[in-house]
Amino acid sequence: MNEPGPTEWGDAPGVGPWQGPLPDDPRYDPTLLREGDHRNVVDAYRYWIREAIIADIDKRRHPLHVAIENFGHDANIGSVVRTANAFAVDTVHIVGRRRWNRRGAMVTDRYQRLRHHDSTAELLRFADDAGLVVIAVDNVPGAQRLEETSLPRDCLMIFGQEGPGITEDAKNGAALTVSIAQFGSTRSINAAVAAGIAMHAWIRQHADLNDAW
Repeated sequence: MNEPGPTEWGDAPGVGPWQGPLPDDPRYDPTLLREGDHRNVVDAYRYWIREAIIADIDKRRHPLHVAIENFGHDANIGSVVRTANAFAVDTVHIVGRRRWNRRGAMVTDRYQRLRHHDSTAELLRFADDAGLVVIAVDNVPGAQRLEETSLPRDCLMIFGQEGPGITEDAKNGAALTVSIAQFGSTRSINAAVAAGIAMHAWIRQHADLNDAW
């Protein structure tokens, strides 16, 4: 059934039209069954309608939230969303500007919970109400090594924008701040890369790997 064709993220193989009797299942999209599915989704979700995919991921989401401060049109947000989707993060919180470049999300924002907050203070109130431990991720003096830290299961990780890092409000509101060990000449690593490393650290400590695809 594999045929080459355009996908949401470039030219790559997808699956062609369904072969054989059509499934009698409301999760399947009649158009995709007829024309093929070239979306950037795992094989288990081939031909499914978007709402069915979201509903299934909702049953698999982890109690991990991530937030990125967007006070300067940070271009990393799309990549953070894409990685959060891969790890079935509960919600990605965007603080500051509502508009962000979705290109890096590679359409995964269609399947990921997103929530906007006008300020870091508003985000911190949400975390407190939801019972989430706030963890700031930044290479600053006094930060604990991420590699040596036991992360809370129910938590919200805050990442700052490229360059200035997290705001003072985030630093002051976090229960702890963690840093990622580096060994080269650069002062910091890309914000989206840092977010991926931190999310995976949580996955290694808390996720059931038997549930991975």
